[in-house]
Amino acid sequence: QLQVVESGGGLVQPGGSLRLACAGSGDTLDRYAVAWFRQAPGKEREAFSCISMSGEGSLYSNSVKGRFPIFKNNSDNTAYLQMNSVENEATAVYYCAAGQMISYHICRMGPYDYRHWGRGTQVTVSS
Repeated sequence: QLQVVESGGGLVQPGGSLRLACAGSGDTLDRYAVAWFRQAPGKEREAFSCISMSGEGSLYSNSVKGRFPIFKNNSDNTAYLQMNSVENEATAVYYCAAGQMISYHICRMGPYDYRHWGRGTQVTVSS
């Protein structure tokens, strides 16, 4: 049974960078698509990025496109989210989730597409 654990959250200044990690155990992440969700205070959880099982396909919401690249490293069974030029509105709990897709090269950003969820890591953007 796959388990995923997030790490790398913390305090970051506006305009700064942070890298989040989603480490898999119990199975290999190359058999799963991985998505990142976040939930800001008082708001619903939202998906903003995903990467396919192969690592060759990805999707981004308009709010993070071009700033938060997602990638996988099969050698350490971890998916990463590189957060660049973070803004105050990025303050949230960040969750990674893994799920198997019909195609090896696509991913989706619906929460029901993902079966395996981490407990989240807090990211706070503040000067």
